[in-house]
Amino acid sequence: MAARFINKIVRKTGVIGQMLCILHKYLYRNNISPALVNTTPAAHRAYSSGVRKVTLIPGDGIGPEISAAVQKIFTAANVPIEWETVDVTPVRGPDGKFGIPQAAIDSVNTNKIGLKGPLMTPVGKGHRSLNLALRKEFNLYANVRPCRSLEGYKTLYDDVDVVTIRENTEGEYSGIEHEIVDGVVQSIKLITEEASMRVAEYAFQYAKNNNRKKVTVVHKANIMRMSDGLFLRCARDTAQKYPEIQFEERYLDTVCLNMVQNPGKYDVLVMPNLYGDILSDMCAGLVGGLGLTPSGNMGLNGALFESVHGTAPDIAGKDLANPTALLLSAVMMLRHMELNEHANNIERAAFETIKEGKYLTGDLGGRAKCSEFTNEICAKL
Repeated sequence: MAARFINKIVRKTGVIGQMLCILHKYLYRNNISPALVNTTPAAHRAYSSGVRKVTLIPGDGIGPEISAAVQKIFTAANVPIEWETVDVTPVRGPDGKFGIPQAAIDSVNTNKIGLKGPLMTPVGKGHRSLNLALRKEFNLYANVRPCRSLEGYKTLYDDVDVVTIRENTEGEYSGIEHEIVDGVVQSIKLITEEASMRVAEYAFQYAKNNNRKKVTVVHKANIMRMSDGLFLRCARDTAQKYPEIQFEERYLDTVCLNMVQNPGKYDVLVMPNLYGDILSDMCAGLVGGLGLTPSGNMGLNGALFESVHGTAPDIAGKDLANPTALLLSAVMMLRHMELNEHANNIERAAFETIKEGKYLTGDLGGRAKCSEFTNEICAKL
């Protein structure tokens, strides 16, 4: 069927038609949006209408429960997605070191899109963060976290609408540390021009694509003149290419102070790894906590979306978990895949359920079970 269709195009349009067919085949395999090239509306619809395979990492603790909730909601919304569930429990390699199973790596590399529940990292020597390992394995260089006030869920702030964009591969989280002598440990903060330019470019392009007006670079270049100074210089250089976007520089401590006084001062914030980890969690607290905050990790060859809250082992298996963060992360994923209508429908149903307040989970001040909250969203779809 496909071959006859291609032959028909080639007969009618010659070499140009054949080139378009090859181009779209390449775009699909490499997860590149046709919106980035000059294509016809019909061709764009063909790309977006097929069933896409997505890697699902359920995670630990409450992870399997909230992952199942998201799958149920996606089914109710008729989202054209096929889930490929993988396990990322570390396995010992030939060198004796523990790492991510090859099957999980192959799945993400093939599908280019993944959704991940919370993962547990034991505290202590020899246990490396799986989240960090995933970021490095797939070069997920930018962590994006929108924080927006939800109508109907009252917090101290009513008008929060900020996006934190965090460099995701280096900084203090490079994992380069050693013991110099007994009782003296050195941890190295690694900042490179390549990674800094890459995340700065992403931040400004994100602002432009999403009609944001301002980008703030967060730093401490007054203290760490070389490392943060390099990051700041890369942000300044990138800002020159986006004159339509307002640009400002602020110290981390100043941003934290201003954020709790008036979040409306900020729009899009871009910063090194550790600062982003702290500041994005603080912003989440302004809108109700990590249970309501989506997160996406953008890479060179794909993207991994996740809930950033903990595994909550104390309530695991009790049908008490709140799936909102993972669900909103899945909505981000749908928009990344250009399935905007499905994303809007699911987001609207979730927000309406929260606004009504009848089926809120315990962390939101209600008494509903995870399954009841999920069923209500499905009913609205």
